[in-house]
Amino acid sequence: MNTHTLKKILIANRGEIACRIMRSAKQMGLTTVAVYSDADKHAQHVKMADEAYHIGPAPSKDSYLVTDKILQVAKNSGADCIHPGYGFLSENSEFAKACEANNIAFIGPLASSIEAMGSKTRAKEIMAEANVPLVPGYYGDNQDPAFLQSEAEKIGYPVLIKAAFGGGGKGMRVVEQAKDFITALEGAQREAIAGFGNDLVLLERYVNQPRHVEVQVFADNHGNCVYLGDRDCSLQRRHQKVIEEAPAPGLSDTLRKEMGEAAVRCALAINYRGAGTVEFLLCGDEFFFMEMNTRLQVEHPVTEMVTGVDLVNWQINIAAGHTLPLTQSDIQLQGHSFEARIYAEDPSNDFIPCSGVIESLNTPLNSEFVRIDTGIAQGDEISPYYDPMIAKLIVHDDNREQALGRLRQALGEFHLAGFSTNIGFLNNLAHHPTFNQGAPSTHFIAEQGDSLVAVDSALLQSSELIGAFAYLCSLNNEQAQQHNGSPWQQLSGFNLNSPRIIKVPFKDLQLSAIKTSEGFNITHNNTVFNLQGTVIKGVCTVFIDGNKHIAHVSHCNDAITVMNKALQIKLELINKHYISSHESDALPLAAPLNGTVVKHLVKVGSTISKGDPVVIIEAMKMEYTLNAPHDGILQSYCFGEGELVSHGALLAIVEDTTQQEGA
Repeated sequence: MNTHTLKKILIANRGEIACRIMRSAKQMGLTTVAVYSDADKHAQHVKMADEAYHIGPAPSKDSYLVTDKILQVAKNSGADCIHPGYGFLSENSEFAKACEANNIAFIGPLASSIEAMGSKTRAKEIMAEANVPLVPGYYGDNQDPAFLQSEAEKIGYPVLIKAAFGGGGKGMRVVEQAKDFITALEGAQREAIAGFGNDLVLLERYVNQPRHVEVQVFADNHGNCVYLGDRDCSLQRRHQKVIEEAPAPGLSDTLRKEMGEAAVRCALAINYRGAGTVEFLLCGDEFFFMEMNTRLQVEHPVTEMVTGVDLVNWQINIAAGHTLPLTQSDIQLQGHSFEARIYAEDPSNDFIPCSGVIESLNTPLNSEFVRIDTGIAQGDEISPYYDPMIAKLIVHDDNREQALGRLRQALGEFHLAGFSTNIGFLNNLAHHPTFNQGAPSTHFIAEQGDSLVAVDSALLQSSELIGAFAYLCSLNNEQAQQHNGSPWQQLSGFNLNSPRIIKVPFKDLQLSAIKTSEGFNITHNNTVFNLQGTVIKGVCTVFIDGNKHIAHVSHCNDAITVMNKALQIKLELINKHYISSHESDALPLAAPLNGTVVKHLVKVGSTISKGDPVVIIEAMKMEYTLNAPHDGILQSYCFGEGELVSHGALLAIVEDTTQQEGA
């Protein structure tokens, strides 16, 4: 392959990965081109790019997944290379072929390599030929449900159904019992079609208590291939990673070398080029091949932090025909790194995705120890159309213990208001003694239950007091502006010759306060606390009974959000226009988030029992099944299959027959 100079790069993606690619491209002197959907018109990757082009409606199938639109923008803009990021078209062999056919450098592997690893069944065959250990399973093309169920019986339950062309936990189901197999198969196939355009699935024995360890490989077009260390990605919820680290803890030098060399053999077997990741299940000192991701991984920054290598820089240079700049012996790992994925989701509600406007955003400062990869800013909207990950928090230090300390500190400084996030959940993980001792199995989060979403009572109390203090300060400022401080114009709680008692109108929280010469005495759960301090540009610096606290506060839409260390609480204010955001809690068949109705599971007029699945909606690339709230008769569906629904919208009506029987 001849070496040539790339000058103009189109990033066929959005969000944080588009911004991250642009940073390296700009440092290399390339002109950057962004594409965007209707939902991303004001997105940060659009603002950051030198040029930006509209490619269609918000749904990715109408914009970011349309090859012809991407290629037309490349031609119109004069881009000579395309970086697909991850997700979307990054592992689409037809897209890679189309780029090559149009004389546009695809910054990724050859289409043949993508095809070889894109099918998990073909990938298993290649690994078997290379004598890489495989998990027992069925990897063939026969997709007859009865046949697949018989194969599951041979493998033995629990069995894992996995989309052959999938990833990120989509199109994946763990089946514990034979009676649940067909329903799980249908759900996995629907997600596979929606996410990857192919419903082929494979079956594997569900390995108990494994670790997920992956190896970063890099190859050029001249026969050279190296591995750049490994990463542990075992901390997962719903088969999606939340905290990754490099290097993987607890591996012997021998095991680390064996896995690295096996990953290189995988890459060489398919004539690979560019950045790729070989994923293994690690059980003690045994490892089994899972899959190879033929793209840049979400968690690539931890590898960059411990190797000092800019992987995007390498990708661009390899696509231009250059050789690898380092040999295997040149690559040395330095220190330890963690990455925490910041998601717009509610961990206390089964990690359901959230969307909305970012009211307030304050992040740790970037430094040699802390790096933030994101594509958002204050005032941006998190759309329900795309993945709910909004940022990656990456830390690095000399060893695992120090790096973990950096992670805890940085999580406590990452403050975002406007919707729920998983920051508190990540903080609980980072403090968990089991995780502190080393990486646990992939089942760890599921096994912990509610403990990882627990809130420290003392931190919650101080946060509620800070919220009350912020409200009282805002009230004082408003009244001072309106009435020049005249007590005759401030009648709320006013009694002649008595201290003025001010009720803090937080929903479900009884708080009252008395103004003092230097602050407020606030009564919380029958205990009086003295608060003194200031609220300046959203930063609340306050002494509670003499103890100093610093938190961020955001007052928006009749609510005050307090971001105190890694805890975020939203305190809703009651006024005459108040409508509880929880008013739909009593309606289990109300949409838990913005999404699309995927399937009606019961015929109208059918008799159903409490807990029976009724309707499935899809949002942010995941399916959610809503169940009957009680025994009854399904009277009607409120939305048809394929229709969009808003958060809180009633999806179906079930006539309650239990009340009639008791009448």
